[in-house]
Parts: sequence; structure tokens; C-alpha cells
Amino acid sequence: MPPPPTCLVVFHFPGPAWVSGLRMFEQPGLQAHVDYYRALLESGQLGAGGPFLDGDGGGMMIARPGMPLDELVAFAENDPAVRSGLLRVAIRPWMPAMRAREGLG
Repeated sequence: MPPPPTCLVVFHFPGPAWVSGLRMFEQPGLQAHVDYYRALLESGQLGAGGPFLDGDGGGMMIARPGMPLDELVAFAENDPAVRSGLLRVAIRPWMPAMRAREGLG
């Protein structure tokens, strides 16, 4: 049996412009980040995404299998929240080796 296809995962972390003491959705510029990634979702290239809820800020997005790395890197680096310094970004390949038939949620 062939291995499952890999996905690219975009991790976001608070950047130098992150305002300590403000909750995530109060951060200036965060809505532009959400709107920016919504375009990736609507194009069918985003499988899932959302914030971490542990109080440290940041979140992750899982691209659909087959999205080219260079395309995702360019997209992630042009995120208005990354360009402004609100968020930092890292992209890692991930193999969803175990998953429910219905997916998440």
C-alpha cells in the first residue's frame, strides 16, 4: 500500500509586533490575516486552519495535498500579518498517517 500523501503545514507564532497582554483577536492586523487565508480556503487549497487556544498565540493551517511548497511559501510570506511583523511563519511537511475516515471535526 502506498504511503498517504503529505501535506504542508503552516505554523504561525507571535512576531515582534505582537502586543503582549492583548488577546489574539484583539491584535491589530489579525483580521487581515484571517481574511487573507480565507482566500486560500475558498480556492480549495486549505484543508483546515485555526488558532492555538493555549494562550501563547499563533495557530496553524494545513494545505491540501499536492500544493507546491514554493507556492505556499510565497503565499505565507505575503500574509499581511507576517509582513507587518505581527506573526512569524514556518512551514513543515506532514504525513497524516492516521486519520478518521470522516476527517476532523
